[in-house]
Amino acid sequence: MLGLATILGAWGSQIIGGLLPCQLCLEQRMAYYYGPPLLLVVLVTWNRLPLTVWYIAMAIVTAIFAWGIYMGSYHAGVEWGFWPGPTACTGVGDAIDFDALSNMTPIIGCDVVQFRLFGISLAGYNALISLIIVVLLIVSISAQMLRSKPD
Repeated sequence: MLGLATILGAWGSQIIGGLLPCQLCLEQRMAYYYGPPLLLVVLVTWNRLPLTVWYIAMAIVTAIFAWGIYMGSYHAGVEWGFWPGPTACTGVGDAIDFDALSNMTPIIGCDVVQFRLFGISLAGYNALISLIIVVLLIVSISAQMLRSKPD
């Protein structure tokens, strides 16, 4: 539910709030496009899956959200200027000519923070939310291991 709420919040901030995602914002969303649907399949079929398959699937979902932690942290670091971001969406860019002005697609810099709450950007919140999801998944996997442990 947390992953679903997060991606819906991202879409809402874009569609309703008018915040335009940069390249790194879009890449961060990938964890939410793959993780929750896979987790839903695991939850719906958990009592029909062999335990080994369940562990593998849960490990994959955990790895997907661990990637989300990395992407959110990386993006937040770019926003704070700790390290350079991708050249496609940071820096001053290339020189353009008048012919290029016909394609007026807005490019949002990955190093530009459009919104902060309590000093944390949306990328930072994404890293924190992904961390919470990973911790919850590890707790779930650990609980299953303890439950299935022979006496």
